Amino acid sequence: MYKSILLAMLGAVALNAADVREIREDIEIPYISYDIKMGEHFDAVQTNCLTCHSFGYVTNQGPQSKEQWRKKVEKMVVHFKAPITDADSADITEYLFKHYGNGQEK
Repeated sequence: MYKSILLAMLGAVALNAADVREIREDIEIPYISYDIKMGEHFDAVQTNCLTCHSFGYVTNQGPQSKEQWRKKVEKMVVHFKAPITDADSADITEYLFKHYGNGQEK
């Protein structure tokens, strides 16, 4: 019985979503351009970071020390299970610190 109710609810949600999409075709999603600084190790950032979030996530962090950037990369690996190698983690940290760092090691 519960399966029948669940299936009916899912069907109703799907139909309702289709109706909303038809009604709201006039909605445009804005494009936001971020100033990306190219440089050594950007390929590691592009491969490992930009597959999950926009570059705005990086730039919105504000200037960080090298240790803070390292901890942010580590957080992505440990807590969010980003498949980033140790070598790429070091390269990403170097890139972020060089281009978006505050000049402080700690």
